[in-house]
Amino acid sequence: MSASPAGFYPPLPCAPAPPSSPSRTMPAKERPMDAGASTAADWRVAVDQAVHGVRTDADLVLLFVSYQHSERYPEIVGAVHERLAPRVLLGCSGQAVITTGREIEGRPGITVMSLSLPGADLTLHQVTQSDLDAEDPLADRLLPPDDVNAWVLLSDPFSINTETLVAALGEAYPGTPILGGMASAFPGGRSAYLFEGANLAPGGALLLAVGGAWTIHPVVSQGAAPIGESWTITEAERNVVLAIGGRPALDVLMETLRDLPPDVQQRAGRNLLTGLAMDEYADDLGRGDFLIRNLLGVDRERGAIAINDHVRVGQTLQFQLRDAEAATDELNTLLDQAREAMAGEAAGGLLCACNGRGQGMFGAPDHDAAAVADRLGPLPIAGLFCNGEIGPVGGTPFVHGFTASLALFVPVGEQAGK
Repeated sequence: MSASPAGFYPPLPCAPAPPSSPSRTMPAKERPMDAGASTAADWRVAVDQAVHGVRTDADLVLLFVSYQHSERYPEIVGAVHERLAPRVLLGCSGQAVITTGREIEGRPGITVMSLSLPGADLTLHQVTQSDLDAEDPLADRLLPPDDVNAWVLLSDPFSINTETLVAALGEAYPGTPILGGMASAFPGGRSAYLFEGANLAPGGALLLAVGGAWTIHPVVSQGAAPIGESWTITEAERNVVLAIGGRPALDVLMETLRDLPPDVQQRAGRNLLTGLAMDEYADDLGRGDFLIRNLLGVDRERGAIAINDHVRVGQTLQFQLRDAEAATDELNTLLDQAREAMAGEAAGGLLCACNGRGQGMFGAPDHDAAAVADRLGPLPIAGLFCNGEIGPVGGTPFVHGFTASLALFVPVGEQAGK
């Protein structure tokens, strides 16, 4: 979290509630991909276990390796590429890694997913900070928008401004799903690694354009639930909200908290956030309609609140609650909606979860990965715990925190329904 502006004080803390345990499944079906994982400490054993039985000569391999193997990243990436011989391999380092139904935290981990996508056009680009700083638009060096159904984005947050990159892509490819995450490594460390083909990529970001017969269905769970009423911002300066509905913003915040049921009040405090409506003209706002941003602090003298994003007069704001219970409810709801929307067509998924989720948030292992398996069946999954998660809200891509961003590979056109 960014430091609070001068004069601002953080809200009071409260204890999170335990997660709920819903149970819904859908029938398994044959899928054109495989996934494998290993927790072995020896990198050679780990590679052998992770790729055992995994499809070779696939179109796409996603590879994620925890920081405990950092001294052997070059050997691991080269060995996986040699063993699986895919058309495209990309991946990155992670504080923890994710596989089908499991999250490997606090120990060595390698997860591999090998994907066969008949009719897919896959184009891998590497982008550096210099590319972003260049005068000519980034999109001029990438594919035409009509050739891209979706983007997968993995970045090194220590060598490129990922928020600037995501904003540039969103502007150049409006409405195109852009999902992924920012690589991570040792907790608190300032180094991360990207994997491209048989080698480590020299920083920046990797962009995989998905076209042809395949695209991505996004599931972006920001882990929050709206509380109170929605309001219009009537006075603001940069990231400071001075007035809401013509009243001091802090007064509205305190009134919102007072009007909550006692059990919800107990869950508020440091779990309180703000939501900025993506469509301020919508009549009925609910989960998924807000871009969730942290509440940095309050200024009691001015009656103002500060959040970690710029705001403007006329935006619709609603306070939000984020804890284990709210995050569980939202993720399960969004996965159920995705299952209905896809009619069971997903081939597999890339799951990027915040490194602030996991056991630290939910008090139990495998929360997000298990929810995907529970709601979508035995779907092959690979992913990692990120320094920031990328995914669309209201059709516009953003970099998030405390979010689970799931990119589901789905067929389009004639490929659908087969």
